[in-house]
Amino acid sequence: MSQITTSHIASFDGTSLAVHRMGSGRPVLLLHGLFSSAEMNWIRFGHAQALADAGFAAIMPDHRAHGQSGAPHDPAAYPADVLVRDCLHLVEALELSDFDLVGFSLGARTAAAAVIAGLAPRRLVLAGMGLESLDNWSRRSAFFIDAIDRMGEMKRGDRAFMAVSFMKTMKVDTVAARLLLQAGGEMDRADLSRITMPTLVLCGEEDRDNGSPADLAAALPNGRLQLIPGTHMSSVTMPELGAGLVAFLRQG
Repeated sequence: MSQITTSHIASFDGTSLAVHRMGSGRPVLLLHGLFSSAEMNWIRFGHAQALADAGFAAIMPDHRAHGQSGAPHDPAAYPADVLVRDCLHLVEALELSDFDLVGFSLGARTAAAAVIAGLAPRRLVLAGMGLESLDNWSRRSAFFIDAIDRMGEMKRGDRAFMAVSFMKTMKVDTVAARLLLQAGGEMDRADLSRITMPTLVLCGEEDRDNGSPADLAAALPNGRLQLIPGTHMSSVTMPELGAGLVAFLRQG
């Protein structure tokens, strides 16, 4: 395995963001999913290694309240669209001017919102994402906030059981996570017209957790769809995810 290096960058408000790197070459900024981490989404199952082997530099931050990044309990540390602001700050701090952007689930939503806010990657990958989740954050976040609030009484068979099990596995700071869930902003589907770069919607064949990936690809000016094996959770473990990233990012 290629060497992994980790540094910490102070974000716009001083919160420490852990940034993991693997490989050298064209930079690819990879944003992980909710309650996950760069290690879980990108490193553990070989996707970062696949990118490194293909001549890319995988740059993988942990979101605030996740992984090795800061998890403040002050509500002031979670203004609206805080993850988008972190992303924009990281791109500036890392001096990324010619790069590709990849996100999975919450990371995909963050990546799309960052592009709408003005970020201009050469190519964009929205993985584990469907159209309906982009402008329905309040309902999606309410599900996870409720899961956090009921963690102590959660039983197998509850529709939130798997989410709670994953939070426990990842040792999520639930106070910080709850604040983060309240900080997301809604997107307008009309703003998808601003995402003009080649964009791959990469999703598990059985994954509809965030809505329809086909509808998302069709709504993008330059979108295309690729399905890989798996559900929302299991698709991250599939080598086809890393292979799909490499094949798409090698184009052009």
